[in-house]
Amino acid sequence: MGFTTAMKQTTNKILPLLISVAVLFTVISCSKDSLSFDRGVYITSDTLFFDTVFTGAGSVTRSFKIINGNSSEALLSSVKVMGGNASSFKLNINGIPGPEQTGIAIPANDSIYVFVSALINPNAASAPFIERDSIAYTFEGATHFVQLQAYGRNANFLVNESIAANTFWNSPLPYVIIGGLTVNENTVLSLAEGVRVYCASNAEITVNGTLQVNGTKDAPVIFAGDRLDEPYSHYPAGWKGIRFTDNSKDNSLVFAQVKNAVNAISVINPSVNANPKLTLQQTIIHNAYESGLYAKNSFVNINNSLISNCKKNLRIEKGGTYFFTNCTVAAYPTVYISHTEPGTVLQDFAVENNSTVYAALDANFTNCIFWGSETNVLNEFEAAKEGNLPFNINMVNSIFKGNEPQYCTLTACLPNADPVFAVTEIADNVFDFHLSDGSPAIDTGTGTSFGADLDNNNRSIGATDIGCYEKQ
Repeated sequence: MGFTTAMKQTTNKILPLLISVAVLFTVISCSKDSLSFDRGVYITSDTLFFDTVFTGAGSVTRSFKIINGNSSEALLSSVKVMGGNASSFKLNINGIPGPEQTGIAIPANDSIYVFVSALINPNAASAPFIERDSIAYTFEGATHFVQLQAYGRNANFLVNESIAANTFWNSPLPYVIIGGLTVNENTVLSLAEGVRVYCASNAEITVNGTLQVNGTKDAPVIFAGDRLDEPYSHYPAGWKGIRFTDNSKDNSLVFAQVKNAVNAISVINPSVNANPKLTLQQTIIHNAYESGLYAKNSFVNINNSLISNCKKNLRIEKGGTYFFTNCTVAAYPTVYISHTEPGTVLQDFAVENNSTVYAALDANFTNCIFWGSETNVLNEFEAAKEGNLPFNINMVNSIFKGNEPQYCTLTACLPNADPVFAVTEIADNVFDFHLSDGSPAIDTGTGTSFGADLDNNNRSIGATDIGCYEKQ
């Protein structure tokens, strides 16, 4: 799974926030636990990699130790970063900031910490670039080095930004959202193919107006947290998600990926016009800590899309109107999120202001897969009705795991027919939801008006497959 009209000069706004931007780096050491240094002095790493640091934003600080394994004091002549004050790497040596210290005594069988962070100045590069330096430490006349390397990336920073006029993002640089982004009512924010939006941990994209995302198969639009290094790039709850509020309308995401949020997409209340409030086409929602798609009494239309490995993949409350065509909703446990409840739940009620409220439900699923791996989750699709309003669920040519859902009309469905996904390596956290040879989903769907799958492959050749991918 792979930002000017809205660009503003934000350097003055960003510099005071360097500490608050959570872009982590990974410390990679040699194969040994420690490295030999002269006469019983050791270090815990000879190379520090910073991946990826947005320019002007700074990195989270990590450290290595210089250890004196002797029974007597060791005196380091100096510890310094070779680039001095001009270096992109900033040091704190045993609690004292600065590019160099001299005459550092390490007591017998003791150690000192060297803390390192990266602060890379913006430049003209649109692609990631490499910054290098080294830390030199000298003991008894011999100088040794810790190598430093950072992948820097320029970005468009937006801090608690409001979009108050129709705006088009098409920058080759990522957009980094700090604090939050709000699209005002009766305002359209449009994103071109290939745009990347990275959000800090406290950031939510709130759409009171309209969000139009126009990705392509080869250049999808990415929404994710701003921690791009391993393993943090795979952590759920890295940012809050996208929320479409009461007055939002005519939202569309085409070839988008929304990953690693708390609630990836939330759609609240009906559309203010006759159109769907949200249309998703050929979109991936993945690894949300709470819900992949949460909809409350809304109007949503989704086709050829994947919702996978969220705590709740699809959660619908207080009814609404929904059309799902050729979607795969797959719930597997990962090292980050357990899978202990049904992946899809529909209900006609919700709790608002300590009272239970109800609305009619009309949900339609065609050529869809609702599947999961856990034996203790008997049903991956469940419906709950408490009110007296209409409650209609229609499922056509679909696969689901579990008992026949209540209040659901089934047509040519395949209950408990394992769709045989290509890769579901839970231990390695590797998933590929394409269909394998012999899958019962192949050629058992019904024809629809959508001619291409999530890979943009043609569905018109032969019978249609069930799910978001057409077997090639």
